[in-house]
Amino acid sequence: MGRKLKYAAATIVAVAAAIYLNNTSLLATHAGGKPVLLAHRGMAQRFDERDLKNDTCTAARMLPPTHDYLENTIRSMRASFDRGADIVELDVHPTTDGEFAVFHDWTVDCRTDGQGVTREQPMARLKMLDIGYGYTADGGKTFPFRGKGIGLMPSLDEVLKTFPGRRLLINVKSRDPAEGEKLATILNRLAAERRKLIMVYGGDEPIETIRRLTPETRTISRAALKSCLIRYIGYGWTGIVPDACRNAIVLVPINYAPWLWGWPDRFLNRMAAANSAVFVLGPYQGGEFSTGIDDADLFRRLPESYSGGIWTNEIETIARLAGR
Repeated sequence: MGRKLKYAAATIVAVAAAIYLNNTSLLATHAGGKPVLLAHRGMAQRFDERDLKNDTCTAARMLPPTHDYLENTIRSMRASFDRGADIVELDVHPTTDGEFAVFHDWTVDCRTDGQGVTREQPMARLKMLDIGYGYTADGGKTFPFRGKGIGLMPSLDEVLKTFPGRRLLINVKSRDPAEGEKLATILNRLAAERRKLIMVYGGDEPIETIRRLTPETRTISRAALKSCLIRYIGYGWTGIVPDACRNAIVLVPINYAPWLWGWPDRFLNRMAAANSAVFVLGPYQGGEFSTGIDDADLFRRLPESYSGGIWTNEIETIARLAGR
């Protein structure tokens, strides 16, 4: 072997060793403690998730209920915290009377006894609806929650007042930057310490507005998350954290996690240093975003002694598996 070839080989070995040492979790500090549990929509009714489209009425394909909690309600959120959730995710829509309604769907037609676009109605009218009206697990033969959800749609203000010391993740459902301005105004009215407990994700335009107007609030949008993960996979081996991953909510599909440099501990430490919170989701397989860590099989795919965040639709199950 010639001198130049030996030098090139030695250089390659040295670079590979440096990359390994800079990214192996074997040499990283382990944060310890139990994982951070995020309850998606609180305690909620599950539904058949196959072949979902944006306009699918999920209440009409509910699975046989095992409890009587309805998503995005005060009762549901309280039950989630009681069962071990550290954070509850909730969905919001602006209303015509200046509030934010806590409700998932773009229209009220599917779940409630009302009609029309959610954001085109006043909160007072939304308060009159029965949010359990449309749930059925047998094709419309029975409606077990009909009549039991009247007045249960809360406003964001109610949620903030009910859970003043709790961590929340707010989902902005539109791509309207004006909605970001309205939510930023509400967040900026809160005390700084309270504001630190709230994160926001959703459409690119409102999230960019919130990121500009309330820069200390951790946020993520689909475009920002894609940029964060792709760039980190590309050059995260250097230890450099992309700007899109800073002061952010980093959602990691469990099947993508092994591709992240330094996974798990080195990666978690880098994100923590960038003031970002990491949550592992269920597998991403294209199309709509992935589900949560919702059963024992997926939970077992997490690294041993994992101490980062877990996104789940089954807080009771995952809290038990996590030792809560």
